[in-house]
Amino acid sequence: MDDICIYQIELQGQLDELDLSLASPLSFRLLRPCPDTTVIAVCTDQSGLIGLLRHLHGRGLVLLAVRCER
Repeated sequence: MDDICIYQIELQGQLDELDLSLASPLSFRLLRPCPDTTVIAVCTDQSGLIGLLRHLHGRGLVLLAVRCER
């Protein structure tokens, strides 16, 4: 559970990197902003991922997918 991985998170809607990073518990990079979805990548362990997902959910964002790249 302490393994550091790169997670790709797909969110509904076109989101701005500055808006997403505002008060975010982790830093990430914007991979693919599209009109319908936004994909971000974050390097963290599962605990950090859960914290980020809770943060995004608390901001009212719709989560479409989470992929792990080892």
